[in-house]
Amino acid sequence: MNSLWLRRFHPAPSGAPRLVCFPHAGGSASFFFPLSKALSPSVEVLAVQYPGRQDRRAEECIDTIADLADQISGALREWTDHPIFLFGHSMGAILAFEAARRLEQAGGPAPTGLFASGRRAPSRYRVENVHQHDDDGIVRELQLLSGTNSRLLGDGELLRMILPAVRGDYKAIETYRCDDRATVSCPVDVLTGDVDPRTTIEEACAWREHTTGTFDLRVFSGGHFFLTAHQVEIIKMISTKLTSTSRE
Repeated sequence: MNSLWLRRFHPAPSGAPRLVCFPHAGGSASFFFPLSKALSPSVEVLAVQYPGRQDRRAEECIDTIADLADQISGALREWTDHPIFLFGHSMGAILAFEAARRLEQAGGPAPTGLFASGRRAPSRYRVENVHQHDDDGIVRELQLLSGTNSRLLGDGELLRMILPAVRGDYKAIETYRCDDRATVSCPVDVLTGDVDPRTTIEEACAWREHTTGTFDLRVFSGGHFFLTAHQVEIIKMISTKLTSTSRE
């Protein structure tokens, strides 16, 4: 069963741990289809679908992290009957963090773990204004980060369809501010590329300040979308972590 906010590509047997995946800016739930397929049936993957894209393209984008996190955490509460882990890449890492905070604050079952990929810690800011650029400027940013299919970047009609969602996502993440003292209680595993133009190793290490649980940092070769080249290794890491933690 899919909800407005969540897509379940490969339902798993009852009791399987759940991994909720939060896409990057401009991304969609289908980005995580390969991960869902690879982890099935031992792990059930739920992929978040933001408004303004794919089957939700007719909806208005939500351009603040707070509003997105409120809506997503509300949708997740009915899925916390089994151990739940959150995985977010880039903007998705911040959304996963904020959703985890809201689930903890609500007093119900909290996430068992958080994977933060390709994003500096919530308290580490840079002055960025991509959302204020014209369409060509946004496309240049996408090309720099290599986060969008090259075929799509060359298709003017398709680009016009996704650019409003991309712009809204960039506004959300570029205007986000976090209390330096904000934390989650679950373990945080951080994944980062060693030449990511948007996150330094030091900025990735600063996630340590945002959890009262354990912290682990894994550095991979590559840029902002290092996870594409290291898919097999990352899938194995996630599978091992989820299955071992869920048995404890």
